[in-house]
Amino acid sequence: MSFRGLQANASSGMGVADHSKSTYMELQRKKVHRYIIFKIDENKKEVVVEKTGGPAESYEDFTASLPENDCRYAVYDFDFVTSENCQKSKVFFIAWSPSVSRIRAKMLYATSKERFRRELAGIHYEIQATDPTEMDLEVIRDRAN
Repeated sequence: MSFRGLQANASSGMGVADHSKSTYMELQRKKVHRYIIFKIDENKKEVVVEKTGGPAESYEDFTASLPENDCRYAVYDFDFVTSENCQKSKVFFIAWSPSVSRIRAKMLYATSKERFRRELAGIHYEIQATDPTEMDLEVIRDRAN
């Protein structure tokens, strides 16, 4: 395949499954999920929901659900209390790309990210993480405040 063919193929990115969009809406509007982990289904050429976490699940539950050696997209609904004692919520988009994952996976997730991210309205912050420390709870807390 020529470089131009590769580029055209890569820039188009993956489609987004309707289920992925509706699950995100449930997290954003109805608060039925604490987090959603998405994966690219290469056979279907689209981003699909791999796992959801219920409202009672913790940030540790969420990070433990991410594979150590493969890429994923994730959305996390972070609840916190401001210094004025207001209950707030911020939605984080996390592009998880561990340094030990396959180069092909890293490229696939990198080239598909923008298109997927655009489908999810209402994201407050985006974090790119190649190891767990880059998306530590402290990082999330700092960004949200």
